[in-house]
Amino acid sequence: MKTKIITLESHDDLISVRDRMSWAKTPRILLVAPKFEKIALRQVDLKVLQRHASSLGAQLGLVTRVRRVRADALELGIPVFESTSEAQRAAWAENPPKRLTTRKPPAKNLREKREQVQIREEAWRAHPATRLGAFIVGVMSVFAIVALFIPRAQIQLKPIIETQSIVLPVIASETTESVFVTGNIPAREKRIILDGAQTVVVTGEGVMPQSKATGVIVFRNLTSNALTIPAGTIVESAGDALAQFVTLEDGIIAAGVGKELEIPVEAVESGASGNLPEDSLIVIRGALGLSLSVTNPEPTSGGREQSSVQASDADRARAKELLMQSLDEDARIKFLNDVASGDILFDKTISVSQILLEEFDPPAGAAGTTLTLTMQVEYSALYASASDLTQLASLALDASLPSGFRAASALTMDSVGLPVFDESGSARWQIRAERQVVQSVDSAQITTLIRGVNVDEARSRLESSFAWESEPAISMFPSWWKWIPLLPFRIEVVTE
Repeated sequence: MKTKIITLESHDDLISVRDRMSWAKTPRILLVAPKFEKIALRQVDLKVLQRHASSLGAQLGLVTRVRRVRADALELGIPVFESTSEAQRAAWAENPPKRLTTRKPPAKNLREKREQVQIREEAWRAHPATRLGAFIVGVMSVFAIVALFIPRAQIQLKPIIETQSIVLPVIASETTESVFVTGNIPAREKRIILDGAQTVVVTGEGVMPQSKATGVIVFRNLTSNALTIPAGTIVESAGDALAQFVTLEDGIIAAGVGKELEIPVEAVESGASGNLPEDSLIVIRGALGLSLSVTNPEPTSGGREQSSVQASDADRARAKELLMQSLDEDARIKFLNDVASGDILFDKTISVSQILLEEFDPPAGAAGTTLTLTMQVEYSALYASASDLTQLASLALDASLPSGFRAASALTMDSVGLPVFDESGSARWQIRAERQVVQSVDSAQITTLIRGVNVDEARSRLESSFAWESEPAISMFPSWWKWIPLLPFRIEVVTE
């Protein structure tokens, strides 16, 4: 008998299999599930496919090794085989015939029988006492609901408020990095830069060079070779009073020991210091000093200078002293203005960190009746931060907080005495810290204590279980209701 073989794939579903079966024109349709493919066919799907095959006039068969699918197919009467060859050789069992059920026609007098049936109410339900009891229960239920959800209570409590105070020793040190409850806090550094100028009247006297001394020197050859003496060669005097001259022109000294050459020279610096006696210039600067000797047979002359008013070292020191005094005071004022509220500045630590600029006008050696000093100075100072002091006070107050109380206000601090520095450079002093603390109130505990009791009883329980600043006040809504609600969310606890 001809058989249509349809190989199932993993992506096939009920609709796609039905479509493929619709093209079959054979009396038998065989669905083949490959060995390693997972076919998602349920028993209900197999039933639909079986009916579709029947509508096509064919019998449905199945080749699969999946135990669940085989069991579902056998239960539906679908032949199951191990392979396609076995399905083609073996005879297929016929589907069991459907049982036809014959419905009995309804009785002709069914409507009359239904109308004859009368629903009778139980006698006890119609009794007046039962109905009165049911009415009373309903009314009481309504009252119970009203009593639970309508009343509302507000409990106004005024807990005890106390003042907590403590005196703490404080040690501020640059080596401390964090705040400790023992009183150690960091000494923080602040830096500022100030500019200033100071002008003073010059009291010193000096001389102003006007011209350079000139002269002639004689070079003597110490070798057997001719030597070139370039312009700008420097010759010097010996001794402490060093004077330098430069040659004004090039020269070539003849070969031979003892050969001489005269060249004009001029002093390097202006002033009378260049007027030297004969035979003073005897040193040659550079490599030529190994091959030549030099001297000035005649004194050098022409160096002149005149007296003038000049700033002396004392004038410069006086200008710097005055300016530093002014800058020191400005630095102290600026530090005091810059520190935040509550910070404690250590005045004794204000010092000069570094001098960034120091310039005199006119410079040293220049004439002038006044001297102006311009400076830029960096100052540093140590201070105790208000945040560190607040943290220290909070740690100490929290450590000594009375049981059952909590902080109710921000703390205030005052210094007791001035900071004193010890040998290690640490600042020591004392501070007094205060704050208000209030008795803690547990709303859940209060609610549990008084719910469901009479107002007077609730007030009595509150007064006997806790200490209050004043008598607890209980407000009810409606005002004539005398019992605290049973439901916690209908009780509001308010603390002042």
